[in-house]
Amino acid sequence: MLVKFKAALAGVVYCLRTQINMAVHLVATAAVIGAGLYFHVQPWEWAILAITITMVLAAEAFNTAVEVTVNLYTRKYHPLARVAKDVAAGAVLITALGAVAVAYIIFGPRLGL
Repeated sequence: MLVKFKAALAGVVYCLRTQINMAVHLVATAAVIGAGLYFHVQPWEWAILAITITMVLAAEAFNTAVEVTVNLYTRKYHPLARVAKDVAAGAVLITALGAVAVAYIIFGPRLGL
């Protein structure tokens, strides 16, 4: 069990070390947590924020896994390799846009938007 946890943690550390977008998402996460504390969001809002943050970070990790897997398979350009990478990146974009919508719904009224 501990070995699997260490392997999973190594994957997270790999993402943090090699993916600038993961660092960007973590900065956004810190900003959201700070805003949540500042505005005293309700417990149900914290739950929504936690789920949203988790989805974005997980999507970025899956994107990294797809990119690494495709790179392992081929270093040459292949249209399907490009599609796989683009679709994985699109999944991150979808979750990030959803996170912006959640932030607007939760923080917008508090900011007078």
